[in-house]
Amino acid sequence: MLDATSTETNQTNAVRPPMSPADHPKVAMGKVGILLANLGTPDNYDYWSMRRYLNEFLSDRRVIDYSPWLWQPLLQLIILSKRPFSSGKNYESIWNHDKGESPLMTITKDQTAKITETMKARYGDQVMVDFCMRYGNPSTKSKVRAMVDAGCRKILFFPLYPHYAGATSATANDQFFRCLMEEKWQPTARIVDPYYEHPLYIEALAQSVERAYAQEEHKPEVLVCSYHGVPKRYLMEGDPYHCQCQKTTRLLMERLGWDKTQIVTTFQSRFGPEEWLKPYTVEEVARLAKEDGKKRIAVIAPAFSADCIETLEEINEEIKESFEEAGGDHFTYIPCLNDDDAHIAALSAVIEDNLKGWLD
Repeated sequence: MLDATSTETNQTNAVRPPMSPADHPKVAMGKVGILLANLGTPDNYDYWSMRRYLNEFLSDRRVIDYSPWLWQPLLQLIILSKRPFSSGKNYESIWNHDKGESPLMTITKDQTAKITETMKARYGDQVMVDFCMRYGNPSTKSKVRAMVDAGCRKILFFPLYPHYAGATSATANDQFFRCLMEEKWQPTARIVDPYYEHPLYIEALAQSVERAYAQEEHKPEVLVCSYHGVPKRYLMEGDPYHCQCQKTTRLLMERLGWDKTQIVTTFQSRFGPEEWLKPYTVEEVARLAKEDGKKRIAVIAPAFSADCIETLEEINEEIKESFEEAGGDHFTYIPCLNDDDAHIAALSAVIEDNLKGWLD
């Protein structure tokens, strides 16, 4: 509920609504909120921080859609008694110890700062830019509340996933709408569509590949586009993720002027017993080395807007090890787009497109 007292004392844009009585409390109003959303991060890599984070993540029915009667006992009694230890060690290996946070948190803050500069230059004080996490902190609820308190009568919600998937974009949207349900005076809301084929996004990916290849004495023979996996069943049930990933790879190939022998689409981070989207990255890089005789490959992760545990630890350690053990000689990981200027330009263009009619 809107706290009129705190709004009046803390918000410089607080005014008494038109045609209201003289004793009506002032309220902040008139801004457009731009709320960026990413997956999330544990607060630390100790056991209990990891357990809280994993419990929230793995209890999401969009992520694991098995019956709670079957899944929750397994999760609570077995998985969460062991996995926080191994996951915590993985996070510790990539942790930003100087800032006391995960790389995903650091990068998301940097992205938000740059996008804020761009939006302020374009729209001035009409906008408020912030970020939230689907799991962990800062929560979606806290940031929606802060935007409403600041007078945002319109909010553009932007899940930072280039490709739509039920386990990423949809669950972020779900949480956003749940937060709106708790607002007495709901702001008008818009959701940003996936941007997997946006020309500036493809251009940013291509530039990152070209920069990486230019630094190599011997060019990689194959570029592996490794996307986060989902169960194959999701594709058969109508999730468009697989098709959107394939299109991103094709558009990147065309922009680079390559043929199909130079680029391949794979999927990583398989979890559980059922079949997931194939080919699996960890198996495909080994096959490239062992069966195709490829000695030099590069791996890029187009589905991630920021480097995180799945890229810095899984790709740059586990997948790299699989390639080298199969006979590969040189493994190049191409970082996510992160706060690269071309990426910020792409994200800002997507935002501006979605603000039309609200701010022009």
